Amino acid sequence: MLVQRIFASVLLLACVSLIAMAWPYQAPFSYEPIGPRAFPLLMLGLMGLGLVYMIYRPSPIKHSEDDPPLDRDTLKKIALCVLLLLMFAGLFEPLGFILSSMLVGIPMARLYGGRWLPGAIIISLLSIGLYLLFDKVMDVPLPLGLLDVLEN
Repeated sequence: MLVQRIFASVLLLACVSLIAMAWPYQAPFSYEPIGPRAFPLLMLGLMGLGLVYMIYRPSPIKHSEDDPPLDRDTLKKIALCVLLLLMFAGLFEPLGFILSSMLVGIPMARLYGGRWLPGAIIISLLSIGLYLLFDKVMDVPLPLGLLDVLEN
């Protein structure tokens, strides 16, 4: 329990530091109704509240037999998940949101037990649907990358 509280405290310190760095940020132009700093501040604030709860919660977390062990296979999954997320960050601009989401989402679904065909169909529909939701409904522009020829 002490290790969890130390981890939460260090993460809370990082959260507060990132909030302090993001607070004075002002973009020279605003392409969103609420501006570009609101989302990171909201996420860091919510994360900070969760970390405060982790530090001061009344009882320790009890692990049951249903919890997966932290063995070599689990650590490989975690490492592969982090690698896929880094790939997504790197491919986001050049390939665009839809293609990068598909290229990362399908292996991610497979990594956690999904089958190839249903995973590919669902990830493809989710990628297109999320793009349309953000770009058309919420007016938050996302890059199309290679699919830029489809616009207009």
